Amino acid sequence: MTSHASTPTIILIAGHWLGAWAWDDVRAHLGPDDSLVAAITLPGLEAGDPAWTEATLDDQAEAIRRVIAELGGSREHPVVIVAHSGANAPVSLVLDHDPELIRRVVWVDSGPVAPGSIFAPGLPAEVQELPLPPFDVLAEQASIAGLSADVLARFRDRAVPQPGTVLRQPVVLVNDDRRKIPTTLICCSISGAQVLELARGGNAMFTEVAALEHCDVVDLPTGHWPMWSRPRDLAVAIRSAASRVS
Repeated sequence: MTSHASTPTIILIAGHWLGAWAWDDVRAHLGPDDSLVAAITLPGLEAGDPAWTEATLDDQAEAIRRVIAELGGSREHPVVIVAHSGANAPVSLVLDHDPELIRRVVWVDSGPVAPGSIFAPGLPAEVQELPLPPFDVLAEQASIAGLSADVLARFRDRAVPQPGTVLRQPVVLVNDDRRKIPTTLICCSISGAQVLELARGGNAMFTEVAALEHCDVVDLPTGHWPMWSRPRDLAVAIRSAASRVS
């Protein structure tokens, strides 16, 4: 399958503990041509995978590149990648390795990581997994605003522990062309104005945002998981971003 200039293929990638299932509500609102939308589960986050503790960021990035190829992504038909939360590390590797295959990257309450970033640098080597924490603990790290009891129950039931190997691996980035890729930030738990202020102020978490050459900011006020709290509005924002030429 190849993407048309006005309807590029959209690849949805969720963050920690999540698989392709996390996008079900969004996909229902993304429009009639579902063949141009793919949600993927990264290596290490597939329920029942016997080798999940061996997954690396390189494995995850390679899986994304493989899906791009399977969907006909190329220089002539670049794809749109939508990355939520902790998917930013493997997606940043893909942007660095194959910037010509990406028409636009859409960060959902997330953003590109800086070279050398490690999600959990202090995580002991013997720790194989990071399970989804209790929701009161999680809420101290990321907003769960807008999530109903039923949604939280589904989150708890379907979450897969994050492999420690992924959390400890440094992100190696060498190609500045990744910063030329048109970018949209969908800002949810903090506003776009705050994100840009932090980027301009040199905040380490937003270093790469300040270096982007083409960046649009969209505010979608809600918690850190807008695919469940505002799925229709997130779908509209994604479709609008994907349709932009530059």
